[in-house]
Amino acid sequence: MSGAEEAGGGGPAAGPTGAVPVGVGVGTGVGAGAGPAAAAALGEAAGPGLPDEAGLAGARQLQEAAGDPDAPPKKRLRAAEAAEAAAVAATAAGSGKLEERLYSVLCCTVCLDLPKASVYQCTNGHLMCAGCFIHLLADARLKEEQATCPNCRCEISKSLCCRNLAVEKAVSELPSECGFCLRQFPRSLLERHQKEECQDRVTQCKYKRIGCPWHGPFHELTVHEAACAHPTKTGNELMEILDEMDQSHRKEMQLYNSIFSLLSFEKIGYTVVPPKLVRLRLP
Repeated sequence: MSGAEEAGGGGPAAGPTGAVPVGVGVGTGVGAGAGPAAAAALGEAAGPGLPDEAGLAGARQLQEAAGDPDAPPKKRLRAAEAAEAAAVAATAAGSGKLEERLYSVLCCTVCLDLPKASVYQCTNGHLMCAGCFIHLLADARLKEEQATCPNCRCEISKSLCCRNLAVEKAVSELPSECGFCLRQFPRSLLERHQKEECQDRVTQCKYKRIGCPWHGPFHELTVHEAACAHPTKTGNELMEILDEMDQSHRKEMQLYNSIFSLLSFEKIGYTVVPPKLVRLRLP
């Protein structure tokens, strides 16, 4: 009986061509230096319908094949490749779990999201992103109350709270997914990638000033601009398009000015209407 059969509990041995035994794939083998942790990871990821014991048995078979000088060359090569793949998979799984734990530790205590800019902390160390921190201060000022930390209820203010630079740097190094190409980048480099480097980022035609409404991925911009019909329009057609754009712009400016005038008041009052009065006013 060969060494592979003894390790696999009497399973079928490799054929003359060096094929791997049935039920043991390339991704379920562990090389001589992969260690038991990688073997256990492979046993868990062996796939539906394959027990963990079978995956570990196949891992041990390929481990012995990788260290056996009398094993067929193809089998030793395949075992070495499987060991390398197992090590990469184990490393990726461990880093993914670490990232998830860091997300829960470094997130804002108010919005429960990772801060995108400055990070503030109360006197007890609870973290708040800049947007939530300013919102808490503004809300307390409108209610003429003292702003407090949502976790420990200690007083917070611009003089009492300080920035946490260590957390800001740690958050900037965490991976984040690009919203266009779905690739992973550090958060500190993600903004530059999305604005300048991503080939799938949404962009507009350079003739948008004369009415071209096209917008699409950056890698299609050159093809569109070469076939864009707006540069060939007559002067009268362009004047009509520009008039429509001016009207739309004036409406947007009116809405902006009305909102800005409402927000420019020093204080905004509100009245709570009892539910009974609301029900009486309903038809």
